[in-house]
Amino acid sequence: MALEFKITAKDFGTAARRGVIETGRGAFQTPAFMPVGTAATVKGVWPEQLCRMGYGCILGNTYHLYLRPGHELVRRFGGLHKFMGWDRLILTDSGGFQIFSMSALRKVSDEAVSFRSHIDGSAHILTPESAVEIQEALGSDLRMALDECVAYPAERAEVEDAVRRTTLWASRTITARRLLDGGMLGIVQGGMFPDLRRRSAEEICAMPFEGFAIGGVSVGEGKELQREVVELTAPMLPVEKPRYLMGVGTPGDILFAVSRGIDLFDCVLPTRNARNGMMFTSEGPLTIKQARYREDPLPPDERCTCPTCRVFSRAYLRHLYMQGEMLASMAMTIHNLSFYGLMMERAREAISRGSYADFVKEFLNSFK
Repeated sequence: MALEFKITAKDFGTAARRGVIETGRGAFQTPAFMPVGTAATVKGVWPEQLCRMGYGCILGNTYHLYLRPGHELVRRFGGLHKFMGWDRLILTDSGGFQIFSMSALRKVSDEAVSFRSHIDGSAHILTPESAVEIQEALGSDLRMALDECVAYPAERAEVEDAVRRTTLWASRTITARRLLDGGMLGIVQGGMFPDLRRRSAEEICAMPFEGFAIGGVSVGEGKELQREVVELTAPMLPVEKPRYLMGVGTPGDILFAVSRGIDLFDCVLPTRNARNGMMFTSEGPLTIKQARYREDPLPPDERCTCPTCRVFSRAYLRHLYMQGEMLASMAMTIHNLSFYGLMMERAREAISRGSYADFVKEFLNSFK
């Protein structure tokens, strides 16, 4: 079954919309946050726990899974879902962002990207065709076209060349795909140049992808520029197909993008910050290592009903974190993902009521 997207509600005062993405494997509601499971695991969390939090789709990383354990091994195990024990949807990125972030280890041409593994220095080549082949071997439900992501700041000529190459690779992606189940998403680039964003959107959205993504943000441009790009680009993407903002982000940035009509998000922030001792709460970020929590009997968030907040005190979590106990990372990860999941659920409900702007105002007034 090819990916189907249905809009079920629209907000009155913003461009926010609520919808459902469905494939042969199942369905999940949007707008949605997708936890990042880089190496076939969302660190510190069992798949069953993610299901209890309400997550219907997680993200896997093509670059890392290609290098370890290898996509052919995953294929022999029946695909990524069986390999990792996750029976809901999986989106895989193309691996392009990871490769392009390693400027000293890669070389880009129109034909391919040649790079050296960050693990052992071995040489590899990634093409639009092999990116499709790897993702199809992994058996993901939503797959991404290979694109060229440019860091900020960048000269116009570099960004323009990346737009041209991204369009070329997107066309080759369409030709290379073999699986018709699920969906393939094209990526719009263009850096911080409005005319190049417009050009990229026109070229990519003219191709028969099942959804479209805004790439090339969260690359050092800062919050103001990021939001300008989202506000400019989102209306250029087809209304009837899902829109994905890659690599974003903070609660405020996500809620802003939802108001502009974005449906899908991913970011390592809730899981990485948890491992570094920071929790998202209804009153703002909480850094557990601070001395003021040494004897604090309160839960991390008094308004939260996640397993961590029901059982553990701030004092106990601080003790675990200062001791380097793995339970600290696990407990704080469960809390942060629960926080993000509930935030998205509340956003969807507010859209259905037609009161999304009021919800965002209330949320951000509390989240300092």
